This record gives sequence, structure tokens and C-alpha cells, in this order.
Amino acid sequence: MATQELQSLTPLRGIAAIWVICFHYIVVYFSAFHPEQISSIFNKGYLAVDMFFMLSGFVLSHVYWGTFSSETADAGHYWRFMGARVARLYPLHLFNLCQFLVATLAFAFYQYGSAGEFNAIPIHGARSLTALLANVAMLQGLKASELAWNYPAWSISVEFLAYFLFPLALPLIAQAGARMKSLLAGGAVLALCLFAHLGGGDFNQWDGPITLLRCLPEFVLGALLYAGLRDSLWPDWFKTDYAAAAIFSVQFMLLHFGSPDILIVVGFPAVILTAVMNAGRAAPILNAGPLVWLGDISYSLYLAHGFVQFLTTELLVSAGFQNTKNLSYANSLWLLLAMLGATLLMAAFTHREVEIVGRSRLRKLLSAWRERSNVTSRASG
Repeated sequence: MATQELQSLTPLRGIAAIWVICFHYIVVYFSAFHPEQISSIFNKGYLAVDMFFMLSGFVLSHVYWGTFSSETADAGHYWRFMGARVARLYPLHLFNLCQFLVATLAFAFYQYGSAGEFNAIPIHGARSLTALLANVAMLQGLKASELAWNYPAWSISVEFLAYFLFPLALPLIAQAGARMKSLLAGGAVLALCLFAHLGGGDFNQWDGPITLLRCLPEFVLGALLYAGLRDSLWPDWFKTDYAAAAIFSVQFMLLHFGSPDILIVVGFPAVILTAVMNAGRAAPILNAGPLVWLGDISYSLYLAHGFVQFLTTELLVSAGFQNTKNLSYANSLWLLLAMLGATLLMAAFTHREVEIVGRSRLRKLLSAWRERSNVTSRASG
């Protein structure tokens, strides 16, 4: 089972990516739109990050179950896992960071040429030299308000920190009995309740160590969900279209009416489970080509949309618009469509030319480095 690809997880990532992009563009960026007058779905788009965390725990458990679920795993397995995670995240993250740096310098030189003022990159604060070093080290999520260059990248930093614990946690989850798994799931939900309490019920908390209280329990819930799937703990009802219709409808209504975030988040495991297990008509619909494609480029989409927003802001300022509040509804709509189109095009390109290529080359580089280290160790021994 560990090598079998599970259905619907890729489309779910694509839907989550589009959801969070719509939140940042439609709700946060353009003041002319008021989607909450129709539905609260867009306003809840920040919860897509919570879906990402659960999906990551689920998928990594599926891929690495055979490696870390027993006592045979050693330090070599651990570092190979971390190398694979670095190869997955780092090339696109570094490319995106370089885009921000080049664009920032370009706009600074443009400002110098047009107004005689050069806005140097500051030492501290967002988009500073200190933040640049933090982003290179993937530590920006520890204090995103002061360390961000591409603000959505806070979540990949926090998730990267979770990777260090994952190979240690998976054996405990795999070897736990049904009662212990239930206790772990209950503990994870209680941790999310504490997070909700500390955030005043708002899960849109992305600044500081509190984000770990959001990420880690959701990561654990994803792993526990997969463990239950392997142990055939989930009833066959989840395979039916009735289950899919019921679960998706309940989640839609909770989102539409703006229900408390904690209720929506604790419902995500049921969404993931019914999507993976469905054996009826829902699965072909969810796994339609466009949704699979969006899922394939979801990581590129997620990072690209912050850069597109940054470029749009700088271009608006250069044109005399200090913020989008000065734009009419019609102009906001056209600019929104242009931003969405630019994000899709950029993501399609970077997924193919940076994400895939960079991952392959970095994996080969890390593999060659490990091989040289092993040869050196054997020679010295």
C-alpha cells in the first residue's frame, strides 16, 4: 500500500491553493469587493493552510510508512528523508526569494532614476537583509511579520520545522494501539482548541511560535488519519457517494455561514477521508484533469501568488496609486483577473522549469554528497 498512489489528494491541494489565493486577492487585497455579502467561503480561505498541514501529514505517512513505522530506521534514513524534503521545498523557495530580491532592487533603481531617491534594503524588518538570511535558512515562520519576503512562505517554514519531528513521531503512531491512537487524536484536537482560544477563535494566526500550535497538531491528525486507513478502521460508508455528498455539504454550509474556525478545521479529516476512499461517482469528478493539474502546480501557485501581489503593488505605487482603495470596482475586477492569470502562468512555468528540475538536480547532488561521505568514512575506518 505504501507505494500505491492515493486518489484525490492532488486535486485537494489544488483546490486549497486556489482557495487561499482567492482569500488573499479578493478579501485582503481589493477593498472594492465584499464577498461576505454573498458567502463567507472566500473570507475563510486562510483555512486552506490547515488543510495543507493535514494533507502533508497524511501524504508523508503514506510515502514513508515502510521506512519509519518500524524500529529498523536509522540516522541514515532520517537524513535521507530531510534531504528529500529540502529538495522538494528549497529550489522553488530560493528561486522565489531571488525574484523578490531582484524586483526590489529594480524598483529601487527605478525610484532613484525618476526621483533621485534610492530606497536601500533595510537591515531589520520585513524584506530586510536580516529577513533574507532567515528565509535562506527557512526560519522566517518563527516571526513572519519581521522576517517575511514572500508572506505566504511562512507556512512552508513552519512545515519544514515539523519535518524534523515527523520521523520520530511516525513510529510512535504506527506502533500505537487503537486506544492510544484515539488519545493522540484527542490530544491533537485539544491542542487546536487551545490554539483557537489563544487566537480568539481566529485561525488566521501566522506570526510567531503560536503557529507551531496550529501546524503540529494538524500534521499529527493527518498521520493518524492515514494510520487508521491502513488499519481499516474507517467504515465503508466513506466509500459511498452519500458520504461524499453529506460531508462536502456540511463543510460547505459551515463555510458559507462563517461558522467557528475550529468546527471547520476538525471537519477536514472527514473531507480527506471521503475523498481518498470514495468508490463512486465523486472520485472521477474530483480527479478531473484541471483539478489534478492545479494540484500538481499547487506549491508553485502558493509561492507565485505572493510575488504577483508584490509586483502589482509596486506597479500601482509607480503609477500613483498608493493602495487598491483608490481603484474602482471595475478596475479592481480587471486587475484581479490579470493577477489570477499571471499567477497561473508563472506557476505553470516555475513548476516545470524550477520545481521539478531543481528537485531532481538537488536530489542528485545530495545523493552524490552522501556517497562521497560514505566512501570517506569507509576509507578512514
